[in-house]
Amino acid sequence: MPKFVLIFRGAVAQSELSPAEMQAHLAKWYAWSDAIAAAGRRHGGQALAREGKTLRGRERLVTDGPYAESKDLVAGSLVISADSIDDAVATARDCPVFDYGGSVEVRPVTGREI
Repeated sequence: MPKFVLIFRGAVAQSELSPAEMQAHLAKWYAWSDAIAAAGRRHGGQALAREGKTLRGRERLVTDGPYAESKDLVAGSLVISADSIDDAVATARDCPVFDYGGSVEVRPVTGREI
């Protein structure tokens, strides 16, 4: 079965929610991810911290953070199996990232090592 990576963008910051709201939101994420795992279709993924460093250009200039607009900030990824890209998109439709205006980019995994 082909693999696809779901790239989550624009996730809500923990500071924007009360502890109870954050706990409820995370419970949705775990339930969604666990359902994919229970179907044998989850192949790993990670949430990303908001801080980081970016290297750009031939000079490899280092700047603090990925600090794009928050709606474009990559918050994490998940690799799943799906019959097709349309099947992967259908799986992504239930992602909790949409609760706070986020987005999911769905990309086929080529299987080539880099």
